[in-house]
Amino acid sequence: MNVLVLGGTAWLGREVALAALAEGHEVVALARGESGSVPDPVELVRADRGEADAYDAVARRDWDVVVDVARQPSHVRGAVAALGGRTGSWVFVSSCSVYARDDSPGDDESAALHPAHAEDDDGGETYGARKVACESAVLDAVGDRALVARSGLVAGPGDHTDRTGYWPLRFALPATSDGAVLVPGADLATQVVDVRDLASFLVRAGTGAATGVVNVSGPVVPLATHLDTAREVAGHTGPVVEVTQEWLVEHEVQPWSGPRSLPLWLPLPDYAGFMARDTTAARALGLRTRPLAETLADTLAWELRQGPGRLRRAGLSPAEEAELLDATGRHRT
Repeated sequence: MNVLVLGGTAWLGREVALAALAEGHEVVALARGESGSVPDPVELVRADRGEADAYDAVARRDWDVVVDVARQPSHVRGAVAALGGRTGSWVFVSSCSVYARDDSPGDDESAALHPAHAEDDDGGETYGARKVACESAVLDAVGDRALVARSGLVAGPGDHTDRTGYWPLRFALPATSDGAVLVPGADLATQVVDVRDLASFLVRAGTGAATGVVNVSGPVVPLATHLDTAREVAGHTGPVVEVTQEWLVEHEVQPWSGPRSLPLWLPLPDYAGFMARDTTAARALGLRTRPLAETLADTLAWELRQGPGRLRRAGLSPAEEAELLDATGRHRT
């Protein structure tokens, strides 16, 4: 089949191209080409999706599947206008951030959404609402041929957000000489999907002409289990220092991502359901996910290849963690 990936050079888009190649499809990627290279033998069509002529080079060809990972509503509107009539199937990668509430574990695709934010911007506070607008553009234009995949937190090698690589790397390379690692003690659910499993699902569902709206993520596991798995793959044997979310707030540690943060930790009860979505519909369409230990081991190997001293987008620096560990007294294990 002929597969067009709108993207194809950044993390997920490139994995989609690789997954399509592995299935024996012919793949074209439309991208600026600034995020990296496309895998051989993918054809790269260079274009800026913000320009009026962005799709001219591919709009006169017929496609079996178009896969779009965009986050800007104007890009999605332009794509479906130019290409919606030239493809048999449309796959749009959305996000579980579209949901208006995050405090209810087990919610499925019928849960209420944020009001759509139809304008382009790069603000994190509008990300979910922009994805809602993107979904609407797809469903309005090609809804009878569209699969909207609301992805959970994407994990695995190549995670440039640094959220899923932080824990196995920190357990592998503790910040202090006694090997202590600071962890949140919240009774929180976690749910991640390996980028390779997500990409494979998108390609197979698209080439199988699947339609509908589905949550796509891995099994729900307690945060403590996720951290134990990260510790095991890293071979960590040092102390584990557990602190409460109140202690973390008091010491100005941020949740989720960004500077001075602990990835995967989110405040309770407001985020009890953020990583606990129902994925029954996606699994009925063929979603299969690998063991968490495999994802984290492969992510650790990638992190070590990148160089552990690089500037990170999420987590505590070694100096910050050492300071916080001193503040606990390091006597808890």
